[in-house]
Amino acid sequence: MVGVSSSVWGSEPLPRVAAPLREQVTDRVRQAILDLRLRPGERLIERELTESLGVSRATVREVIRQLAAEGLVTVVPQRGAEVTSLSASDAADIYEMRASLEALAVRRFVQRAGDEQVRALRAAVDEIARSADGGGDHLGAKDRFYEVLMDGSASGPLQQTLAGLQARVRLLRATSLSAPGRPAEAAEELRAVVDAVEARDADAAADACVRHIRHAAATATAQLRG
Repeated sequence: MVGVSSSVWGSEPLPRVAAPLREQVTDRVRQAILDLRLRPGERLIERELTESLGVSRATVREVIRQLAAEGLVTVVPQRGAEVTSLSASDAADIYEMRASLEALAVRRFVQRAGDEQVRALRAAVDEIARSADGGGDHLGAKDRFYEVLMDGSASGPLQQTLAGLQARVRLLRATSLSAPGRPAEAAEELRAVVDAVEARDADAAADACVRHIRHAAATATAQLRG
C-alpha cells in the first residue's frame, strides 16, 4: 500500500485552540477516514503524519491508538497502522446490531420525548431531505438527526452502546450514501420514521427504522463487495 499523501490534510495548519492538540489531530485524521479521503487499507506512516500535520511522533502514536480503539484503524504486525477495511460480513453484523439498537432507541423516543424534541426530529429529517438534493452536508445532517434521536430516547445505556459503534457506523454510512440515488431514498425512509413518531406509534416507528437500516445494509454491502 502507498503512504498517505500530504494533500489529504489540506494546506491549513492545525489551529492552536483550547482543545488539546492530540484531540485536534485525532479529529482531523478521523474526518479524513470518514470522508473517504483516506481509503480502507491505506497505510498511516508515522513520519508522513508528523511532517504533514506538524506534530510529534508521540502525538501521532496516541492518535493511532485512539482510532484503533474506535475501530477506524487497524495495527498490522510488521506493517504498522492502516485504515480499517470492513468486509461485507463485518458490515452485515454491524447493521444487524444497529437495527436492534436503533429500533429500541426509536421506541424510547416515542415514549419519552417531548413535543419540542419531536419537532426537532422533523426539522432534522427536513434538513436531510434538503441535503439529499445537493443543499448541504448530507452526512452532517444525518448526524444531527441521530443526535436528536439519542437525546430524546433518554437512555444512557443505549447511548453508550451505540457510541461504541458510532465511528464504524458512520464509515458504513458514507459507503452507503455514495451509491447513486441512495441519499434521497434514505431521506424518504427517515420521513416514514418521523411520521410514525409524530403519531406516537412506537411499533410503526421501530419497523420503519429497521426497514431503513436494512436498505442501507443492502446498499453498503453491495458497495463493499465491489
